[in-house]
Amino acid sequence: MSDFKDLRIVDNFYQTSAFFPMPLTLIGTLDEKGEITSFGAYSLVFPYYIAGKGYYAMVLECRNSSNTAKGLLRHGKCTINFIPFSKKNFSSCVDLGFPGDTPEEKMKDFKFHLEEGLSKKDHPEEIYPKIISEAIQVFECTWVKELDGAENDKVEEEYPGPYHDFNGITSKYGAHFILKIDHILMKEKYYDSIINGVTNRNFAPIPTNWGYRDSKNFWCSGYKKPIAVGIPDREVDISSLRYAADRADDKIKFTDDALKMLVKVPRPFLKLVLKGCVDWAKENGVTLIDEKEMKEINDKRAKEKKKK
Repeated sequence: MSDFKDLRIVDNFYQTSAFFPMPLTLIGTLDEKGEITSFGAYSLVFPYYIAGKGYYAMVLECRNSSNTAKGLLRHGKCTINFIPFSKKNFSSCVDLGFPGDTPEEKMKDFKFHLEEGLSKKDHPEEIYPKIISEAIQVFECTWVKELDGAENDKVEEEYPGPYHDFNGITSKYGAHFILKIDHILMKEKYYDSIINGVTNRNFAPIPTNWGYRDSKNFWCSGYKKPIAVGIPDREVDISSLRYAADRADDKIKFTDDALKMLVKVPRPFLKLVLKGCVDWAKENGVTLIDEKEMKEINDKRAKEKKKK
């Protein structure tokens, strides 16, 4: 501990008591009448449900008096827009992060262009926040208001409590929103990089935000090409594979030849891969998975990845 000092933890600790890397996003919500899409700058927005829930979700933390919180409480929809790095774009985001402006005031000198997202195309009779044309990627989201009993939360002048634990109005000043991801929209160049293979030449130029510091500045890091380090080439012992496979299902079994095709699967993903094999076997009336069936499963995965 000779090189460390004990730093006092205070409100907004992620920027006042620490250096914490965050995304830089503009979140679009609808105004009270559902006519104007207004944007606010946010970095406290992170993956929440990433697997095994039937849907995928983000969590947003914000002031409960913000236009964004009010828009979600009223309409339950938002867009999370990831803006490419430039000093000009960062300055625009800082302007949109200023508290107290009405939606009309925020959008008066808005620097970006807007268009309808895929949700509007899917449901033309409904209203949705628009997306930013210059964004690299956009998450179109719906607030899962039923979680934590937040479905009755509504816009108030003040929030005296009681408060929820993790969704809706969570404190006198704060709110959390669990946001189901309806669509991830990606610019073609970066869509191709994800589907066909990411390199340091086709990586999305997304900046890193460091928050409001020194009581006078917002700080942001520009984009630099990332480096890649390969996954260690460690094969899983066949006996440990057998142990996991025998417990994957009481009816579906694997031969040793089939399991040998899974030796390079990273251990954290082995259970998920075995479950996928079991699901395929049940769909196709197979009770014993051999090398032949494993090849069919791999071919099916490859085709699905190509479609995406």
